[in-house]
Order: sequence, then C-alpha cells, then structure tokens
Amino acid sequence: MTIKTRIVRIGNSRGIRVPKILLDQAQLPDEVELLAEPGRLVVQATRRPRTGWAKAARVMSEQAHDALLDEPTATRFDREEWKWR
Repeated sequence: MTIKTRIVRIGNSRGIRVPKILLDQAQLPDEVELLAEPGRLVVQATRRPRTGWAKAARVMSEQAHDALLDEPTATRFDREEWKWR
C-alpha cells in the first residue's frame, strides 16, 4: 500500500505522520531503527544484540561445523592451580 504524506516541522526538527493502517500492516514495535539511504528512509524493528546466535550455533553443531580450529593448549593455571572437585 502506498500513501503520500508531507514532511512537517516538529519544533526544531522535521517529521512525518505515519497512518495507523501502515503501522498495523508493518507490525512494528514501539522502538524502531531508522536507516538513511539515498532517496529514502528505512524504518525497521530494532534487533536485539545476538539475535539468532542460538539458532546459528545449533545449526553449526548439527553440521559438525563447531570444531575447534586450534588444539587446546594448557596454561600454567591449568597445570599448577586447577583442581577438579
């Protein structure tokens, strides 16, 4: 759906009014991110840090892509101080 609107002055800033029907269709939360690209502004839902990491780790494990790249090396702490209980 395309709706035209105007950029209006809001105090010392400028803004746009987003019709409720567009907000309902976009299903945006209360907090969004704005991204400026040539000729347009992109409004998108904020993403939480590390979103999707758990799923990616499960997929890596299922595909056996989670092996260590280097052999584990013991430190002085491991050799002299660490004790299993």
